[in-house]
Amino acid sequence: MSVLRTIADGLRALLRKEQVGRELDEELNGFLEMATEEKMKQGMSRKDALRAVRLERGSLDVSREIIHAARWESFVETLWRDLRFAVRVLRKNPVFTAVVVLTLTLGIGANTAIFTLIDTVMLKQLPVANSKQLYRLGDNNNCCVMVGTQDGGSFVLYSYPLYEHLRDQTPEFSELAAFASYVSDLSVRRETDTAAQPYRGEFVSGNYFAMLGAGSFAGRLLMPADDTSGAPRAAVMNYHTWQRRFGADRSLIGSTVNINGVPYTITGVTSPEFYGDTLRSDPPDFWLPLAVNPDRWLFGAEPEWLYLMGRLRPEAASEQVQARLTVELQQWLGSHREVIPERDRNDLARQYIRLTPGARGVEQMQTNYAMGLRLLVTLSALLLLIACANIANLLLARGSANLSQTAVRLALGASRSRLVRQMLTESVLLALVGGAAGLYLAYVGTHAILLVAFRGAQYVPIEARPSLAVLAFALLLSVATGIVFGIAPAWMTSQSYPADALRRAGRSAADRSSVVQKSLVIVQVAFSIVLLIGAGMVTQSLRNLEYQNFGFVTEGRLIVNIAPSLSGYTADKLDGLYQRLQDTLPQVPGVLSASLSWYSPLGGNNANERVFIEGKPPDYRWTAPSWDRVGPHYFETIGTRLLQGRAIEDRDTPAAQHVAVINETFARRFFPNENPIGQHFGMGDASHRGDYEIVGIVEDTKYQDARAPAYATFFLPLLQSPPGQPVRGCVGAIELHVAGKPESVEPAVRKALADMDPNLTVLNMVSFGEQVARNFNQERLIARLAELFGALALILACVGLYGVTAYAVARRTNEIGIRMALGAEKKNVMGLVLRTALGQLGLGLAIGVPVALAAGQVMASQLYGVKSYDAAIVGLAAVILTACALLAASVPAWRAMRVDPMVALRYE
Repeated sequence: MSVLRTIADGLRALLRKEQVGRELDEELNGFLEMATEEKMKQGMSRKDALRAVRLERGSLDVSREIIHAARWESFVETLWRDLRFAVRVLRKNPVFTAVVVLTLTLGIGANTAIFTLIDTVMLKQLPVANSKQLYRLGDNNNCCVMVGTQDGGSFVLYSYPLYEHLRDQTPEFSELAAFASYVSDLSVRRETDTAAQPYRGEFVSGNYFAMLGAGSFAGRLLMPADDTSGAPRAAVMNYHTWQRRFGADRSLIGSTVNINGVPYTITGVTSPEFYGDTLRSDPPDFWLPLAVNPDRWLFGAEPEWLYLMGRLRPEAASEQVQARLTVELQQWLGSHREVIPERDRNDLARQYIRLTPGARGVEQMQTNYAMGLRLLVTLSALLLLIACANIANLLLARGSANLSQTAVRLALGASRSRLVRQMLTESVLLALVGGAAGLYLAYVGTHAILLVAFRGAQYVPIEARPSLAVLAFALLLSVATGIVFGIAPAWMTSQSYPADALRRAGRSAADRSSVVQKSLVIVQVAFSIVLLIGAGMVTQSLRNLEYQNFGFVTEGRLIVNIAPSLSGYTADKLDGLYQRLQDTLPQVPGVLSASLSWYSPLGGNNANERVFIEGKPPDYRWTAPSWDRVGPHYFETIGTRLLQGRAIEDRDTPAAQHVAVINETFARRFFPNENPIGQHFGMGDASHRGDYEIVGIVEDTKYQDARAPAYATFFLPLLQSPPGQPVRGCVGAIELHVAGKPESVEPAVRKALADMDPNLTVLNMVSFGEQVARNFNQERLIARLAELFGALALILACVGLYGVTAYAVARRTNEIGIRMALGAEKKNVMGLVLRTALGQLGLGLAIGVPVALAAGQVMASQLYGVKSYDAAIVGLAAVILTACALLAASVPAWRAMRVDPMVALRYE
């Protein structure tokens, strides 16, 4: 109660200052009268009594100040006066204020932008109820369909029967849901549409939304009853899709749309903030029940393709549930040994389930960007430290210039702590203004970063708008920055002695601040060379990635993605479709050659399968090779060289001899020291060893990972398959070699496909170069930001060196005048100034280069084709910094060289 009264009294004193002052005067006068009357009772006259009381208790003004200073509102008033004074001082120095605010805007803005990404990517939880109750069954992001045991023994992908077993045997989960580990392409058409449009969808169990605790914006979400055989087909739409693609048409809810040629009822729309179980670019447009997935082969006990997530009951302990799940997994694997490949059966005992917190969902993006964000945090922190050092230098220079003013204040009775507080107030005010501007810069910068990081994405569920956490971070960072760059100048300025300061005003004398300034410049140079070398390394790494030999040619190539199955094409209709495509596309004006494939290089897809070589025992030491289906002229169209034998041709029909083309890595791995041409192999098991004859070898081509060596890969004709087996893998990509820019032929290609079959949905059309470039979005983001931070660090370091050198020249004007009067040549004066600057530069490089090389060791996993001690990059960074520093120091050195001795000797 007393605290509240104190606060109330303080607020009253602030808001009704005159009234409270009168009341205090009346109270003090009352005490004075009482004390005076006591003295008068002792026999004193009123005049003597009043004088005695004042001698004992001091004057009313002193008493008033003591009482006022003891209350909290006095601190607020003092702070307000300091703020007003700081504003007046900064308004009188607009150039200084603008430079400091701009520097802080860059430093704080860069750090706030990176923290915004961390907050929205690394720390963002699923927008659902009680997300901390959610747990994933798995600790990695393996995708998409596997068979047998899993990497390291940790299960993360589950078959549908195994999901049902765990769901029914683990009552500790109030809900245990399953969802596909990948997003599927969909073909969607309303009754009013002339053609189907491409969308993305995710197949989920009926209790998916109940498990997540997600709500709907309109209609209802999926329920367990929707995920049963024979139930009416239902779908839920993403709110963003409903807004952007369907104009928020409420009549759509409850209506019927065709999805993959089958009618579905749109039961509801998700809440605006909901994006699914995984934070990713282009999240699902629709959620469909698992029961309607057309790939029925996935529901056997062998394919593992589902992620599992559950809501743990409050009374359940995660450690105990994890142990129980592992036991249940072992029981299920033991009772289903027939679906486990023979090669994996020795690993069954090592399989386990790890329960991991699922509040952030499937942490795919978090895992992919973790290392990159840590690097960007380091770079932005270095930039902010350079900015702080630069501003501290400016404040020290200004403090030294105002030393006489400070001395006068001290001589008039101002306390050193009061001066420090006033100067810190000024520093924090500058930091807050810079922080406010930096917040806007962070908002704009985050937008730009998202465009680079998710190049090619239509929608990213990441808000660039700062959250409360980001605002709090920016505020704390601004205050901390103001204290960091302000404390040393404030302290050093306040420690001057009035007599000394007044005595040496205008004369060249020893100044402790100059040592600190030079030290700060050395720190700036050290940090700048670290940033420049780091920027050089990541930029060269990006260049190496983008301009490496992929094994194909991207210039003049266009990739068209289609999905025949979404347009109603069954296996018996594929031959006719492929033939029409091969006949139609080469006739399009501007198309030089055309081919078809299951998937194209670096398009985000991969298929691998164990192979068995005729005449050789099975070899399980290697990762299963990748494979693709390709049409005639495929290698010619994408620019992959044929090294031996022949390629896939028109004659390789289903009725012809079954053939395959392999790459160099496949040949080296399975046929060392022998000619693979004419050899036979097959997939599935040893009984298929003779299914395909190798007829050609092509150069290694990177299809999956641009950083890793090319996978062992084999290529099969589009429709050839062993007798009695269905054709696995249908055409998903059309490759076109065109004259001129690929974008120029897009309209003609779309028209040709629409004329050939209006129902054939084009999922995507992009140049081959753009498809490859999207694989390096993260590397490009890091490289561009590193370049930007490096350039800013270089500018700040040069500004700092210029400022310190110019200040030193100004302080030593008398000395320079005397030297020149005694016969010193102009070149000697310039050398004197430049030697000092070069000394600071040399010390900074000596400190920064070893630090940069050590940092390169840490960054080694992020680099491609770049050594952590690359001499060319280190040398170039040092030369650039040295050249810019010399240029910055030459300006004040040139001014010093032109000093008139007579003017300098009179300089004050």
